[in-house]
Amino acid sequence: DAPNRERWSHKFEFLLSVIGFAVDLGNVWRFPYICFRNGGGAFLIPYFLMIVFGGIPLFYLELVLGQYHRSGCISIWKKICPIFKGVGYAICLMAIYVSSYYNTVIGWAVYYLYSSFAYELPWSSCNHTWADHRCLDKIAAASHNQTWSNDTQSPAQQFFDRHVLEVYKSSGLGDLGPPRWQIVVCLFVVYFILYFCLWKGVRSSGKVCDQHLNMSVFFSLGPGFGTLIALASYNRFDNNCYRDAFITSVVNCLTSFMAGFVVFSVLGYMAHLHHKTDIEEVTTPGVGLLFVVYGQALTTFNGSVFFSIIFFLMIITLGLDSSFGGLEAVITGFSDEFPETIGKHREKFVLGLLSVSFLLALATTTEGGVYLMTLLEVYATGPAIMTVVLLESISVTWFYGIDRLCEDIKAMLGFGPGLYWRVCWKYISPLFVSFMIVMSFIFTSNLEYGSYVFPNWSTALGWTITLSSISIVPAYALYRYFVEAGT
Repeated sequence: DAPNRERWSHKFEFLLSVIGFAVDLGNVWRFPYICFRNGGGAFLIPYFLMIVFGGIPLFYLELVLGQYHRSGCISIWKKICPIFKGVGYAICLMAIYVSSYYNTVIGWAVYYLYSSFAYELPWSSCNHTWADHRCLDKIAAASHNQTWSNDTQSPAQQFFDRHVLEVYKSSGLGDLGPPRWQIVVCLFVVYFILYFCLWKGVRSSGKVCDQHLNMSVFFSLGPGFGTLIALASYNRFDNNCYRDAFITSVVNCLTSFMAGFVVFSVLGYMAHLHHKTDIEEVTTPGVGLLFVVYGQALTTFNGSVFFSIIFFLMIITLGLDSSFGGLEAVITGFSDEFPETIGKHREKFVLGLLSVSFLLALATTTEGGVYLMTLLEVYATGPAIMTVVLLESISVTWFYGIDRLCEDIKAMLGFGPGLYWRVCWKYISPLFVSFMIVMSFIFTSNLEYGSYVFPNWSTALGWTITLSSISIVPAYALYRYFVEAGT
C-alpha cells in the first residue's frame, strides 16, 4: 500500500469519474451507427456476448489491479510482471495519439456552442457565404417546388463540411492545408479547461466528473487505456470495486441503448422530412452524426437555439470527462514511475504534456484534418489497444497467477471472485481479444471518408502508427533482458 498517496475525497467521485470516462461521445454516435449498419436488433446478440465475456471481465480486472497495487499503468508492472513494463509505456503513447484527435472533436463542439448564440442557428438555412449551389433547405425546396436528391445537401451538412472543416479545400490525406484558426482557438479553450482540471490531481478532476464492429463495441467500457488502473489506484484499499464495475457497466449499456433510441428516432424523422424511404440516405457516418444529423434535427425544434446550446454543452461535457481520464492515465503513470522528477512537479509535467498534445492536435484542425483524424481513430487505437489488453490479461492470469489475483481480491473485498470471473480472465477474454486481433489483420482495407478513398500508402502509414506503440513492449523486454544479463 502507499500510505501517502492521494485519495478520492469521496467514493462517489471515483464512481462518477469512471462513469464519465466510460460513457463518452462514442455512446452517442458510434454504438447507434454500428448497430444500424449491422442488422439492428440482431446486432445485440454479439454485442452482449462481447460485453459479458470480454468487456466487463477486463473492466473489473483493471479496477482490481489499480486498487490493490495503488500504482499507475507503468510502475504497476514492477509488482505484476516486470518484463511487461513496456505495456505501460505503450498505453501512454496511445493516450497521446487519442488526445490529438479526440480533443479536436470537443473543439468542434465548442465552436458549435459558440455559433448557437444567435437569433437563428446558422446551419438552419442556405443564406450564407459558405453555402454553394447544392445547398437546399426546406423553405427553398417548398418555394421552388424542388425535391431533395443525391446531389443536394442540407445546410447542416454544408455548415459542417464547408464552414467548420472546409474539407472541400483539401484534395486528401496528402494535402492537409493550413490550420483553421477558429478551430485552433476552440481547441485551445479545451486544453485550457483540461489543464486546470488535471494539474492538482484527482481531487480537482473528480469535482468535474459529476471490420471495426468488434473493436468499437468491445472497448465501449474502456479497458486497455490505463485510465481504469489510474483512477482505481486512488481508491481506499477496501473499496468495493466489484460494485463499481457492475454499476458502471449497466450505466454504460443503458446510455448506449438510450442514445440508439434517440438516433433512430431522429433519423426516421429526417428521412420523413426529406421524403426518403431509407434512413441510410440521411445517415452520416462517424462523428458527423453528432454535428450534421443532430444539428439538422435541432433546427426543426421550437426554441432551437436553446436546445442547441444545451445539446452541445452536453457533448462538451461527455468529451471532457473521457479526455480527463485518458490524460490522467499518462500523468499518473509517469508520476508514479518517476516520483522525484515528475511526481513532485505535477503542474509542470501536465503543462508540458498538454502542450505536446496540443501541438500534435493542430494537424487535425487543418482543412484536411478530418482525413488524418479518420486514420488515427482506426489505427492509433484498434489493433494496438487490443494487443495491450491481450498482453495484460495473459501476464496477470498466467504469469502473476490467477490464484494470486483471487487472493488479492479476497484481501480487499473479503470475498474472492467466482468461477465466471476466473474462467473469463484466464481463457475466454484472451480468446475473444485474440480473435479480434486476427480479424483486424484479415479484413484490412483502404479507408473511406464520404466519397474520398484513402490512398494505398495510408494503410502503411496507419500500421506504422499502430506498431509505433506496440513495438515498445518487445523493445522494453529486450532492454530489460540485456540489462539483467549485464548485472
